[in-house]
Parts: sequence; C-alpha cells; structure tokens
Amino acid sequence: QISRFPKMSRVKTVNPNADVIGKNHALSMNIQAARGLMNVVKSNLGPTGTMKMLVGGAGQIKITKDGKVLLDEMQLQHPTASLIARTATAQDDITGDGTTSNVLFTGELLKQAALHLAESLHPRVIVEGFEKARDHCMKFVDEFKVPISEGKCDNDLLTSVARTSLRTKVHQKLADHLADIVVRSIKCIQKPGELIDLHMVEMMHMVHKSAMDTRYIDGLVLDHGARHPNMAKRSTDCFIFILNVSLEYEKSEVNAGFFYSNAEEREKQVKAERKFTDDKVKKVIAFKNKVCGNTDKGFILINQKGIDPLSLDLLQKAGIVGIRRGKRRNMERLSLACGGYAVNSVEDLDEKCLGHADLVYEHVLGEDKFTFIEGCKNASSCTILMNGPNDHTIRQIKDALRDGLRAVRNVIEDGAIIPGAGAFEIAAHNHLMAYKKTLKGRVKLGVDAFAKALLVLPKTLASNSGLDVQQAIIALMEQAHSSGKPKVGLDIVTGKALLPANEGIWDNVRVKRQLLHLGSLVAMKLLLVDEVVRAGRKFNKGPSDPNAPLNM
Repeated sequence: QISRFPKMSRVKTVNPNADVIGKNHALSMNIQAARGLMNVVKSNLGPTGTMKMLVGGAGQIKITKDGKVLLDEMQLQHPTASLIARTATAQDDITGDGTTSNVLFTGELLKQAALHLAESLHPRVIVEGFEKARDHCMKFVDEFKVPISEGKCDNDLLTSVARTSLRTKVHQKLADHLADIVVRSIKCIQKPGELIDLHMVEMMHMVHKSAMDTRYIDGLVLDHGARHPNMAKRSTDCFIFILNVSLEYEKSEVNAGFFYSNAEEREKQVKAERKFTDDKVKKVIAFKNKVCGNTDKGFILINQKGIDPLSLDLLQKAGIVGIRRGKRRNMERLSLACGGYAVNSVEDLDEKCLGHADLVYEHVLGEDKFTFIEGCKNASSCTILMNGPNDHTIRQIKDALRDGLRAVRNVIEDGAIIPGAGAFEIAAHNHLMAYKKTLKGRVKLGVDAFAKALLVLPKTLASNSGLDVQQAIIALMEQAHSSGKPKVGLDIVTGKALLPANEGIWDNVRVKRQLLHLGSLVAMKLLLVDEVVRAGRKFNKGPSDPNAPLNM
C-alpha cells in the first residue's frame, strides 16, 4: 500500500502558539546565555572584585559583590540563565560559598565545548570527556586537600578560613574584624561530638555607628526593654529568671455574672480577683529575697507572657527588673546562653532554674529599646550585634557573616582544608593534562576542554586585580611544574606565584566538590539539549473566557 503522504517523514504535534528552536540554534542559545551570565558576575570574583548596585522598584538600594545575593535579586528572563543561577544558588544553600565560581565554571565549560562543536564534534563525545574529567578531579580533591586533626583546628587556622571567605564579600579591614567575631561565635556554639547549629548565633542589628563597631556578645541582646520607668537600667552580677507564667489579671474564660448587694462586697470581689495574680508575684519576690539575700546582686525576670502594670510596680519595689513578652526564640537561647531553664509554674521554685550574667543593661536608640545580657559563663549561644550607618550596609554585613560562619563550620565538619588563590585549579589542570595522555580516542577532547575551563578562576582573579592574565598564568604553570610540584596560587598584588599555606589562604573542601559536581552537571545537561519548545499562551492553561469549555 502506497502512503498518501510520501514526502512527510515525521509529524509534529505542537501547540500552534509555541515557539520551536531547532538543533543548532538551541545549543548556541544555551551557550550564549551561559556566557552572558558569566560576563555579568565575572568582575565580582575575589578580594579585588568590583561591586554591583541593585536598585529595587521602590528605589531601595543594595550594594553587593556576593554572587548569591546578585543572582537572587536579579530578574533573569532567559530560561537557561535562570537554570544556571538556580544551580549556583543551590550550591550556596548547601555549602555557603562558591556561587560566582560556579557560574564562571559552567560558562567556561560551555565556551570551551563551543570551540569543538564548531568543528562538528558531537556533544555526546564532549560530555563523555567531561564525565571522565569530573570523576578524576573528584579523586584529586582527596589527594590535594590538607587534613586537619581535631586538636590542630586552632583559632588561627579558622580565622584564616573566615578571612579568605569574608574578603571576597567586604573590604579587607572589615573582613579581618568580622573574621575574629565569626570564629569566636563558632567556638561558643560548638559542642564536642555534635553538629554545629548556626541558629544558636543570634544576629541583631542597630542602625547607628559604623560597620567597624559590629561586635561579638557572649550572651544575648533582646529587642525590647523593661516596661516600668523606675526599674534599674544597669545591673551587675545578675541572676536570670526565665518564666513562662502569666503575671497579669485575666478574665474568666467562661461567661459568668457576679452579683453584689453593696460596695463592700464589690471591693472584696475585686481583691479576690486581684489576689490570684498578686500571689504569683509575691512568690517570685520571696524567691528573689531567698536567693539574693542582703547582697547587691541583680535579679532579672524575663517572662514569655505578660506582666500587668500593678505586678510591674510590685516587682520594681522589690528590686526586680521585669521584662515581659519575650520572644520564644530568645527564651530558648537564654537558657543556652545564661544557664538555667524556663519555669512554667511559680510553685516550689529551685535555685537550679536560675541563669547568671555579669552585666545586664538597657540601651535606648531613638524609640527602640534593647536589653543587653552580657558576660555569660559556659554559654552555648551567643549574639553578633551588627552596626552600620544605613540598612544596605547592615544587609551586606549580614550576608558576609552568614557565609563566614558556614565557611568555618565546613572546615570543622570536613576535617580538611584546601589551598586557595587558584592553587587547586592550577594543580587540577596539570593533573588532567597528564591524565589525558593515558586516554585514547576523541574523549581526550572533552578532558582537555574541562582542564582549560578550570583555569577560568585564576584567570579571572588575575584580570580583576589588573594583572596581565597570560603572564600571570604562565608564571603559575611554571612554578607548579617545578621540582616538588608545590601547591602554588596567585598573588593578586604582584601577579607572581605564592604558597597559599604560608599566607593563610584556605578554601573549603566541600565547596570545591560541589563546584566540580554542579558546574559540570549543568554544562553537560545543556550540551545535550537539541531543541527548545517555548509554549504559547494556551499551553497548559485554561481558556481566557472562564465559561468557555476546555479543549482537551
């Protein structure tokens, strides 16, 4: 039987409103998008990278060089660029760093692949080479990393790691100041044999002074103060009493009517209702007198529920500082910072429930009150108080501190570090070039492209530092090939080789692993895309007229 449509080789059923991008154009579109995004974030890499100013629709300003913040805030319309951006921010969510590096590496892999695709090499061959190179690089990470035992994880090493991470986010002087704060915070919340919970570091901000006034507090800062004007504004050697009991007059939950025949009966009824709350307050006062005696020790009551004005007055006369309606997250941290535990009843109070702080004082900033609880011994929770002249400075410090805390945590959990300043990329490139000689066939081309793509990071570091890129890379290669094969990185000041270990430039092992894995994964997926179908308005949506039937 002869077909009625001899010339129709295949039939496509596509929404008539859809755009179809063919094989050659799809690949070039993906490569162009990756290179375009790479060029946007390229200038932000490293300590000498420039900054971007992001302006919101309402005129709000954000000045940053943090890759994650940039990719989150930028409105990317292109689907491929959006995919690469989401993958890079996923790396930041997992490891806390490496967002810009990820975008650069993905873009450079596709750029190198494009050179071979122009010579009619099939994408599948390049992908096979990428896979072999990636697996080989993953093994090389284990050879190249520097293991650190638990005893050798000292403050100097952790400060170097924090400094390396922070200097790529903020200027050098502020980075060095924040690095010390980050290490002290991690040391405070670290418990032997347990994972580090960064939620135990409270971040508070006050819009005044300068960024250099950001400080570490071995305790807690509450964003509210005492509600009675005569309560002590500053107390030393304090007991901290954490309470979860209502100290205010409460109406009965059941609707009830009370009848009285004269004024005396009404007075008795009011006193009886008030007595229920006053008895609880008197028990707290008796507990304070029992604990403090005749000493000048302070007694701070922090209640999660309310304290009414009459109760506040009774507490003030007894020399107790009462703070009401404490936030739940602060109540949990208070017991970790000051010791003791939260009490849910004022019956049979025990001294063991009390925490201790050397100093408690109130700070008023404009209309806001802050209560500082400092000098907590054996604290397992702490506070970083961020200061800055405006909101965008504080946001920048907050983003930098977040990355710094995670960089230090990664080192402790990995038990290893890896030399920075482009040292790993140079060594991995040389290692892959040696590995390429052991392979046969066209797969070599994929490995070669992967090795060259790794060099994008040291090249960009050199470019952003105003150095001659070719000269700097050649100098690094020559040093890396010299006897002993030292782990050399790029000196961004002189453009010559340096030993990162001597300068204290260290990267996280898990950041490098994720970079190699996610960067190559996205590049390989995009290389294998040979057609893009952009759906029209009717695709997978209901009709414009809500009463019209759906076309199934």
